Amino acid sequence: QVQLLESGGGLVQAGDSLTLSCAASGGTFSRYAMGWFRQAPGKEREFVGVISWSGGFTDISDSVKGRFAISRDNAKNTAWLFMKSLKPGDTALYYCAAKVFGTNWNSPAPSEYGYWGQGTQVTVSS
Repeated sequence: QVQLLESGGGLVQAGDSLTLSCAASGGTFSRYAMGWFRQAPGKEREFVGVISWSGGFTDISDSVKGRFAISRDNAKNTAWLFMKSLKPGDTALYYCAAKVFGTNWNSPAPSEYGYWGQGTQVTVSS
C-alpha cells in the first residue's frame, strides 16, 4: 500500500510559478499512474492532470493546459506538478493520488484513485 505526501504549497502572487512534490513510500511507485487534483472551498474536487506509470504520457485538464505540467522520477518515488502563470482562481488544496495502472490510466474521476495524500495549500493573491 502506497503512502503519499505532498509538499511545496504556499502563498504566491498572480503570475508566479510554483512546483508541488508528491513523495511516495510503502509501495512500488512505478505501478501507479499519478494524478493531481485540487479542491477549492465549497467546490468539488477537480482533476488537474495525470501521468502514466512510466512517465511517457500525461493528460492535463483543459482548464490548466499550457500552464501546468506533470513529471515523475520512479527512481526517486516522486512526482511533481509544475505550475506557472498562476491565477487567483488556482487557489485550492492540491492533492496527489495514485491509481493502479491499467485501463483508463488517465481517468479524471477521483473515485478511480485508491490512494491520496493529505494535500498542500496553494494560495494565489492578486
